[in-house]
Amino acid sequence: MSPRVLIALLVAAAAALAAVVAVAIANVHRSATATSADQIFDGALMPPGVRAPDFVLHDQYGRPVSERQYLGRPVVVTFLYTTCKNSCPAEAQQIKGAFDDLGHDLPALAISVDPGNDTPANARKFLDEQGMTDRIRFVLGTRRELAPLWHGYAVTPQTPHAEHMALIVLVDRHGVMRVTYPQSQTTPERLAHDLRLLERE
Repeated sequence: MSPRVLIALLVAAAAALAAVVAVAIANVHRSATATSADQIFDGALMPPGVRAPDFVLHDQYGRPVSERQYLGRPVVVTFLYTTCKNSCPAEAQQIKGAFDDLGHDLPALAISVDPGNDTPANARKFLDEQGMTDRIRFVLGTRRELAPLWHGYAVTPQTPHAEHMALIVLVDRHGVMRVTYPQSQTTPERLAHDLRLLERE
C-alpha cells in the first residue's frame, strides 16, 4: 500500500472517529441538561438542612398527629383557618389539583392559624366544603401549642387586624423543608411537579 493511500485512510479514520466522539459528547450534554432541568424545583428553595418543626397535636377527628409519623414520605404543609373565605379555600384547591394531577394523595397537613375558631367541627366542615375530607389533616391546638409551629415555619397567624401569611411548604421524606410557595406563585401543576421530584429522591 502506497504511503499516499495509507495517509488518506488514516485521515478518513480519524475524521470518522472525531464524528463519533462529537455525537457522543452532544448526547451526554443533552442528557445532562435534561437531568438538570428535571431536578429544578418550580417553587422557591428553602435554605438547606432546615428541619420542619416536630409536634404532637390532634386533627379534626381528635386523632394524634405529628410530623415524625410521616418520615419516609414527602409532606405538603399549609396554614389555614376554617372561617376563611378567600386565601384558604384557594390553597386547599391548589393542593387538591396537585394530588389529582399526581394521580394519588400524599400526606397533607393544614396547620391552624386561628385556634379560637378552628374547632374540630369547623375543620371537618371546611374540608368537606373543599372536597378535601380525608385528604388533608387539620392540625389543631391552642395558641400556645401552635405558636412554635408558626415560628418554625416563619408564618404569621390570623389576627383581627391582619390576614395570616398564606403559604405552602413541601417537606421531604427526611423531615427537611425543601420548597415553599407564596400564594401568588402556587399552581397545582407546580406543586405536582415538585412533589414528583421529592418522591423520586
